[in-house]
Amino acid sequence: MEPHPPSAEFCELAARLRAGHAVGLAEAALVLAAEFQPRFDASVPLAALDRLARDAAPFVPAEGELVVRVARLVAFLSEEAGFRGNQEHYDDPRNSFLDVVLERRTGIPITLAIVYVEVAARLGLELQGVSFPGHFLLRTPEEPPLVIDAFHGSLLDPDDCEALLQRALGNTARLAPEQLAATGTRQVIVRMLGNLKHAWASRSEWLQALACTERILRIEPDEAGELRDRGLLWERLECFGPALEDLERYLERVPGAPEAAALRARVEALRSRAAAIH
Repeated sequence: MEPHPPSAEFCELAARLRAGHAVGLAEAALVLAAEFQPRFDASVPLAALDRLARDAAPFVPAEGELVVRVARLVAFLSEEAGFRGNQEHYDDPRNSFLDVVLERRTGIPITLAIVYVEVAARLGLELQGVSFPGHFLLRTPEEPPLVIDAFHGSLLDPDDCEALLQRALGNTARLAPEQLAATGTRQVIVRMLGNLKHAWASRSEWLQALACTERILRIEPDEAGELRDRGLLWERLECFGPALEDLERYLERVPGAPEAAALRARVEALRSRAAAIH
């Protein structure tokens, strides 16, 4: 049992991201979406982004104070256009597909943030993604930045950001400037694939989760945690040979991992099961 292999388009995207080439968020997100959806036509969501920008133009001043322009954009997308966080079905895998988010106007923080970035760019505004702990955010390039939560359609002040941080890391967490650093397309796509992996794993759709891990490793081949996860997913699928290989490689790379003892016991059990099959 094998996951469907990455497409030629995804392999090309992964190579460009590994090489540090500039890749637009929408372009990369649509290549990802095409990996998991049949009969995919990227021109449809790109046209939807163009329409959103045309509709937003009367609401967003072309000049003036940045805070006013950004606030008007947030108000347009969250109120006029109706983009909102999918709180009822947060773990729905479709929340990670940009085309579906544009059609349904609901999603998770990271895909909604891509909508904001792309519409803003079409209006001459630059927004950047922020890989904030537990909740993807947006910012403007200058320091101190304006910070946007696309999931709730709101601007955040430093106290809001710290409260969000504490929800993810505990009440003793304190906001530091590096936690609001801009993130690139490579990190965004890896995070989107991680979201998809967890969404499918929560539904016991192991083959789909494995396909996500395969694609993360195409972009981040040295990510040891993904090697471990791939091994555990192979085990779920009762493919004991590949599971054993991945877990042994993980333990070689990270011998002092907190879960190392438990994984070594798992490896011994997998050796027995793999030997019994052969």
